[in-house]
Amino acid sequence: MLKRRLVKVAVFLVCLVPVLFLAIGALTGNLSANPIKDITEWTGTWALRFLMITLCVTPLRKLTGWSEPIQYRRMLGLFAFFYGTLHFLTYVSLDQFFSIPAIVQDVYKRPFITAGFTGFVVMIPLAITSTKKWIARLGGRQWKLLHRLTYVGAIAGVVHYLWLVKADTRRPLTYGFLLLVLMGFRLLKLAGSHSQPPTRTGITTTTKRSFRPVRWLS
Repeated sequence: MLKRRLVKVAVFLVCLVPVLFLAIGALTGNLSANPIKDITEWTGTWALRFLMITLCVTPLRKLTGWSEPIQYRRMLGLFAFFYGTLHFLTYVSLDQFFSIPAIVQDVYKRPFITAGFTGFVVMIPLAITSTKKWIARLGGRQWKLLHRLTYVGAIAGVVHYLWLVKADTRRPLTYGFLLLVLMGFRLLKLAGSHSQPPTRTGITTTTKRSFRPVRWLS
């Protein structure tokens, strides 16, 4: 139990490293001539990275049998939302100075802003319902269906990144390829679960000879 807690604390601290690097860079004046752009890109990139890491946890467990990372999937997802919130707040405060009309116009007229805003909005209910109480309220099946929106958020994030950069698209395309692989793994898993015949249990019959129950297991 103590070891698990120590590992959890270590994972938490590692997840804070990107924002600590950003803070140190800002305090020491090591950002570029456009610090707002640096902060916006740094937080947005790490939000997308944590989304990808979160989506990788289940395939990693299925392929390798290593189940320990599943304990930290919720934390990783919340850190994706944390960096996404920092990204959004940087845009709202430092870029648009809390001007609601300017933000609305930006979301409406600029496709990459529309995609990014969509991704952030999708992440809000996922963060809210990440607790055990919400799992109990929604039920496991409904909760899992809701949290498939993680893929929608990741798609929106990749599109946002791809439309943001105009020249060098290698990094967003790399994230897009990884997302396609993860979605393909998910689809194969769903197809495999639907192709399995239903299990029949608890069916008993009796015969006149022996009066023994016979249980059929498929």
